[in-house]
Parts: sequence; C-alpha cells; structure tokens
Amino acid sequence: MADTFLDLLYGEAPRAAYDELLADAEAGGLTDDELTALREQRDVALRIRELLARRQAREAELRALYETASDLTAIRDVDAILSAIARRARQLLNADMTYLSLNDEADGASYMKVTEGALTPEFRRLRLPLGTGLLGLVAQTGAPYFTEDYQADPRFVHQEFIDDAVAGEKIRAILGVPLMLDGRVIGALLAVHRTVRPFPPSEVSLLTSFAAHAAVALENAQLFADLDAAHRTMTEHTQAVENAAVAHDRLTDLLVAGGGVEEVAGVLSEVLGGDLAIHDPDTTLLAGTPVDEDWAPVVAEALSSGRSVRAGDAYVATAQAGPEHVATLVLRTAAELPQPQRRTLERGALVTALVILFARTVAETEDRLGGELLGDLLDARAEALPALRERARRRQVSLDGPLVLAVAEVSGLPRFAAGRAVARLAGEHRGLAGDHRGRPVLLVPGDDPVAVGESLATAVASAGGVATVGVTGAGVESLAAAHDEARRCLDTLLTLERHGEVSDPAGLGLARLLLGENGPEQLAAYVGTTLGPVLSYDAARGTALRETLDAWFATGGRVKETAARLHVHPNTVSQRLDRVGELLGAGWRDPGRALDLQLALRVHKLRGTS
Repeated sequence: MADTFLDLLYGEAPRAAYDELLADAEAGGLTDDELTALREQRDVALRIRELLARRQAREAELRALYETASDLTAIRDVDAILSAIARRARQLLNADMTYLSLNDEADGASYMKVTEGALTPEFRRLRLPLGTGLLGLVAQTGAPYFTEDYQADPRFVHQEFIDDAVAGEKIRAILGVPLMLDGRVIGALLAVHRTVRPFPPSEVSLLTSFAAHAAVALENAQLFADLDAAHRTMTEHTQAVENAAVAHDRLTDLLVAGGGVEEVAGVLSEVLGGDLAIHDPDTTLLAGTPVDEDWAPVVAEALSSGRSVRAGDAYVATAQAGPEHVATLVLRTAAELPQPQRRTLERGALVTALVILFARTVAETEDRLGGELLGDLLDARAEALPALRERARRRQVSLDGPLVLAVAEVSGLPRFAAGRAVARLAGEHRGLAGDHRGRPVLLVPGDDPVAVGESLATAVASAGGVATVGVTGAGVESLAAAHDEARRCLDTLLTLERHGEVSDPAGLGLARLLLGENGPEQLAAYVGTTLGPVLSYDAARGTALRETLDAWFATGGRVKETAARLHVHPNTVSQRLDRVGELLGAGWRDPGRALDLQLALRVHKLRGTS
C-alpha cells in the first residue's frame, strides 16, 4: 500500500485516489495501527507532492525569466521588443491577455501600444487619460496596482467608454506595473484574466521584476534605433553603446548561468575599468573592493531616482527588487563615465538584485525541504525513523553508518547567505542542513567530527563570515541527544569567547563540564569521553588500570609510592601507565589532560560506578 501511495506521488492521480486507496485498506480488515500508519503515509505523500508542485512551479517561473532575459537581449527593433515583452509577460504569468501602453506626455494620456490575446479591435485602439482606470493610474503614479474584479472595484476612476472596452474583452482581474526609464514612468505593462481571481505577492513581484528588465531592454533597443539614424555623426557614441550591450549580454549570460554577486562585481570592474564594491543595505561587503566611506546620502538619492549618482571619484547605484533595497554598488574610477557606461552600472545593479533574489529563493527552498527533514529527524520518535529514512533516501541523503552533527553560530553574514554556505556543504557530503532552534545545523556522514566542523567553518569563511562550531558524533537513533551535546559544546566555546573555533566534547574537557548545562547524563558522558577507554579495558580484562591511575595522581606521579600504595612492583606500575598511554593517547600526562582525568576519576568515584 505504501508503494502505491508513492506511485501516486509521482503520477498525476487526483487527491481522491489517495482516499480511495485508504478506503479500500479500511475495508480490508487492517488493524488500527496499520490504518494509522497508512494515513500517515498518505499525508506524507500528499505533503511531498504539494512541495514538489510548488517547487516545480517556481522553477518554471525562474526558467521563463531566464529565457526572457536572453531573448530580450537579442532583440534590437523597438516594435519587435514591445511585442516580445507582451508575449513573454503573458507566458510568464499564464494570463489570458497582456497589453503594454506608452505615455503621451503632450496630451496627458496613455495609449495602447501592443496587445497579446485581445479579442476586439476597439480595445487595441484604446487611449486612457492619466489617472483614469487601472492602466491610467499605474501610468500616472508609477506604482503597481491590481484588482480581483475591475468592474466592481470602486478604487478606480471609471469612464463609460473604458468600461465598455473592458466588458467587450470580458476582463475581470487585472495586474498592472509601471515601465520606468530615467526615473520617470514611460508606460505600463498589464496582465489580465477573464475570471475573478487574486494576484498573490509572488506574481506581483515577478511581473515587477520582468517590467524592470523589459524597460532596460526597451531602452537598449531605443538607443540602437537612435544610433542607427545618426550613425555617421555618432560613431564614438555608437561604440560606447555597443560596449554597453556587450556588458549587458555578459551580465545576462551570468544571470542565466546562475552566477553570484562575486561574478557580477568581476564583470563590471572589467567592463567599466574601475574598482567595484557590492554592499548589502547594512553596508556589509558582499563582493569586490571594500569602500569605507559613508554613502548614505548618495544611496538615498540613487534609491529615489532609480539611477546611478556621482559622488567624488565614485558612482553609486542601488539594486532594488520592487520597493526593497537589496544591495548598493559603488564604482571607483578616475575617469568620467559616459551615459551608456552609467547605464551598464545600473543594469549591473538590476542583475545584482536578481542574483540576490534567486539566491534567496534557492536558499529558502533548500532550507525548507532539507530543514524540515532535519528538524523531523532531530525531533523524531523511534517509530518514525523508517519513514524518515525513506525521505532521506529520496533526497540522496545517507543516514547509514556513523554521522557527524554540527551546530554553529555565524557572524558577519546575512542569515540566508550563511544558510546557503552550510547547505552547499551538506550537498557535497550527501547530508542535511537547516536552521534548528535558531542556529544553523549540519548533519553529514562521517567519523571525524572536528574535521567536519572545520569544513563548515571554512565554508562560512569563504562566504565572508565567521563560524563558531560545536560538533559530536552520532547515530541516526540518537540525533536528539547529539544535537544537545553539540549545542552545549558551542555554548561553552561562546562562553569562553573562543569565537571562530571548532570543538567536540573531548576537546573542551573540564570547561564543558563546568560551563555546560549538566545533569546525570552529561556527567556520565564526560566520564565516558575522558576515561572511557580505560574503564572498558578494565571491565573486559579484569585489570586495575583505573586504580593505578588514581593512585599515581594521588602520589604526585611518583612510581615507587604508587607501587607501595597498590602493593605491587614499580615495574608493574610502569607497565600499567604505558597501557594507559596507549588507550588515552600520548598527551594524557599534559597538565590540561591530567586535570580532566583527575576530575573524571573523582566523578566516577562519587557516582559510585563500578
């Protein structure tokens, strides 16, 4: 039955098919426990199917946006690019119709320039006074608007000829976003459905981002049209625009290839011939050469204008996603940038915004899917482990054999960037990563916790942050206890102000016992970690290594006095101490290790453990 649910998960069967299978199972005389297990399997299958569907839909949107960016870059004719914008926007939002209007500032109206999916010729010739209807309001204010049912929406100024044209097209729901150039509204892009329906924030953000990219591409096409008309007298300017187009193509290729802000900074520095830095809104350096000056007043001007601003020997541009300020680009150059190169810097800011948004989307998706599974594993009861193993197997995550669990505290990085670095490391090791109780957690196969912790710290450092990491070994059945142990190691490191270091329980020794949150289990774990090999050796062979070690410490490390206390020959004491060295390692006599051993021996006695 469980296999049947999994078949439905990857098929196209309706939800009712799950319930029919469950009904058949209930009629088949199964026990209550078996039915409960089947219901849980059904619920898990449905949740996974829903997650997969959402992820596939998001991937389809991003793929369409990538393809659109590439296509628009290749078009040089203004009319062709306007048609491509309307056609691509309709495909992107799966709309019944899209249309693009341009503003006529001379008579204060916005006229229909191109439509995709229109039914009537009257609608294609529509001309709206600015401020009238949804389109006129978007074109006038430069802000996105949407309505679930236009005819019944009192927010807009309705005129009879406009409402008649809308009724002729059977239009109900409308989403409109502005087209901006040089900080001014040149028109609007609208997506239409012929049924009443809402527009979720994801669709508003997607069309807004597309409109911004389309406006840049439209400007690029217009520049080429103008240059073609004045080719003989503007050769130098034409070359500058060509260089800007090449730069734009490189940035678009970088975007399609999934590059990061480091690659954007590299391309812009090379193309524009200066030192470029990309900062987040909190001025933390994301890529490029650091800039120490305070650019806050200039950033505010760039945000309000939507264009690059010159300040001394630098140009500042802001990367925006709708109204959100996501990054600031600062280019230092001794030369004055001509207008096309300033546009290249601004296009670089747009690409930076898209790169950051895509990175957030990927990080959030990975964090949601991997983090949910990791959280379920850390909180799971024994009876849930088989289902969790199956979920892990489907994500190609190995839970067989020894595991390492690491808990980190990261500084100097935004949360999504830290999560991306940890998730990338988890993917390399076929493990899991996510936030648990407010901290990044990594679970990977392995038997060397400290090495895994150092890899995590290195990954975070490569992204520009600092990670303090507590680690421990674990089995899949004891992940909750391992998480508590690793977290206590991390808390101890932070209490000691050993920021940026990595440690397992053995590496902290006495400090972990004194500074951690300790109870009987923690005391037992401390004794086992510090003295365990000696105790196990005595238990298996009937020897007295623990008593010898205790007496040796009690006599200040003097072999003859130890032998007298134990009533054995000094050579016997020396042989036993050599065996202790083999079991605990060569450094067991060092002061720090010796203190840990003496405390472990004392705790062992006080607990009355045989």
